[in-house]
Amino acid sequence: MKRMEGKTVLITGGARGIGYGIARAFAEEGANIVITGRTASTLVEAQENLEADYGIEALFVVADGGDEKAVKNVVDQAVNRFGKIHCLINNAQVSKSGTMLVDHTKEDFDLAIYSGLYATFFYMREAFPYLKETKGSVINFASGAGLFGKLGQSSYAAAKEGIRGMSRVAAAEWGPFGINVNVVCPLAMTPGLEKWKDEYPKLYQQTIQGIPLGRFADPEKDIGKVCVFLASDDASYVTGETITLQGGSGLRP
Repeated sequence: MKRMEGKTVLITGGARGIGYGIARAFAEEGANIVITGRTASTLVEAQENLEADYGIEALFVVADGGDEKAVKNVVDQAVNRFGKIHCLINNAQVSKSGTMLVDHTKEDFDLAIYSGLYATFFYMREAFPYLKETKGSVINFASGAGLFGKLGQSSYAAAKEGIRGMSRVAAAEWGPFGINVNVVCPLAMTPGLEKWKDEYPKLYQQTIQGIPLGRFADPEKDIGKVCVFLASDDASYVTGETITLQGGSGLRP
């Protein structure tokens, strides 16, 4: 029997990039998949591919994570379709990356906070009753931008560090209910990074030299499989942790 057979996983931003890689890793383990995002066409394609490639059931719901009512609708539809939620993965995030702090507007800052921190809060709060029922798990995504103070990432880092703080509190509050809450900080190859690699090959090579393993992570094999572990019974005693999946570039004491 596959590790996630019969279980339901809700993934925000699950139609492309890291989120889609995570969705594929869970689908390979037999999970029912619920993916959200803001673009219907991308979600439709991802749903069709997941069902065709893995023979699982997938549901997509168009939603803006910063919209409280939209988030409630996603959770309601997931439960109406599959009956339970076993794992919530908050991956989606939008921000003005590359904009220095002094050049940020309030709207720029709000974009990161609402799409990241507020969205994570809304999804966690709405999913809690169902995670309590299944003794499920939450996996929230943060970033090395916050851990290490990356230039041009002030609003993004603020949102991600807020997510980390909230996750640690949730791990303490929800532990008695059997829910584990962990944070992943990835450094993965995505379509956006592929484009950057082609446009700035020298900078890409310099970046690779700072990664001891000499490559970016594969969203499915490197990031997704760790998420499957964190959602499985094998990780039932792991909670409140921040796991850096950065090929050694995130070394810290």
